[in-house]
Amino acid sequence: MHGERAMKQSTTTYVAMDTHKKTISIALADGGRRGETRFVGEIQNRPDTVAKMVDRLAKKHGKLAFCYEAGPCGYGLYRQLTLLGHECVVVAPSLIPTRPGDRVKTDRRDAVTQASLFRSGELTPVWVPDDAHEAMRDLCRARQSAVEALRRARQQVSGFLLRHGRIYADGDHWTKKHRFWLAAQRFEHPARQIAFEELVQAMDEAKARRDRLAKQMQELLPSWSLAKVVTAIQALRGIAAIAAITIVAEIGDFKRFANPRQLMAYLGLTPTERSSGAKTARGAITKAGNTRARRMLVESAWTYRLPARMGLSGILCAGPGSHHAATKRSSNMMAN
Repeated sequence: MHGERAMKQSTTTYVAMDTHKKTISIALADGGRRGETRFVGEIQNRPDTVAKMVDRLAKKHGKLAFCYEAGPCGYGLYRQLTLLGHECVVVAPSLIPTRPGDRVKTDRRDAVTQASLFRSGELTPVWVPDDAHEAMRDLCRARQSAVEALRRARQQVSGFLLRHGRIYADGDHWTKKHRFWLAAQRFEHPARQIAFEELVQAMDEAKARRDRLAKQMQELLPSWSLAKVVTAIQALRGIAAIAAITIVAEIGDFKRFANPRQLMAYLGLTPTERSSGAKTARGAITKAGNTRARRMLVESAWTYRLPARMGLSGILCAGPGSHHAATKRSSNMMAN
C-alpha cells in the first residue's frame, strides 16, 4: 500500500480541459508512454465545481498537470488551478497538431486528443500575464477598438458624402479645415440632414472615446511594473508613448524570448518561405503572430525609415522634421 501511494505521488496524471462558457469537458491521460487516455465527463464552468473536480482527482491520482486552450474564457481557470497548487498550461490553439483526414470534432474527442498530446509534450504553451498586466492590456485593446470604431465612422461619413456628390478637394481629410467644411454641409431633405448629422456625431463620440482611453493609459503608466520598459522603447525614433505602451502590453516579458528570431516569429514579422532542393523562395511576412503589436511596429517603422540628422539646435532629427515632429507624426498615424 505504501509503495502504491509513493508511485501515485511520483507519477503525473495529465488532465485536459475543453472549456466553454458554461461547461468544461475533461479527459485524463495516465503517466507513462502506454498509459490509458480516457474521457472523464463534463462539469459546469464555475469555480466551485472546478475546485471539487480538482480535489476529487487529486485524491485518486495524486500529482496532476492541467492544460486547456487559450480562448475567450481568459486566464481565470489557470489562476485558480495554480493557486490550488497544481501545474497548469494554457495552450496555443493554432499550434495544436491535427490530422489532415480527421473531420470529426466534438468536445469529448478534443479533450481526449489534447490529453494525449499534453502527455507527449506536443502542445505549445502561451505566456500568461499577471492580473495587473492583463488589466493594462485590456485598456490598450479598448483603445484600439475605439480607433477601429473611429475609422469605420469616418468611412461612413465619407461614403455618405460621396454618394451625394460632396467631395472635399482642399487638402487632407479630418483636419480643422476639413471639419469646418463638414459643419457647413447642408442637405435639402430633413431626413438626409438628420442622417448626416448622426454620422458626424457618431464619429465625434468615437474620437472622444479614443482620446479618453489614451489619456487613461498615460495616467496609469507610472503605476505599471513595466513602466521603465515603456520609457526605454520610446528612445527609438517613431515610437511615442501610446505605441510603446501597446507594444509592451502585447509582448509582455521580453526575457521569455531566447533570441530576436523568436520575437520576430511571435510578431509574425518573419518572411514566408517555400524551399525545396536547391530552390529557395521567400515571400512576404507571415502575419501569424500578435496582430496588435505588429501593427504598431510597422506603423512606427514608417517614421523610423526617415534618415536621422542633426538639426540646428543640436537635436537629433529624422528626415525633414525633428525627433519630436517625427514621433508626433507616428503618433497621429497610429491614432488615426
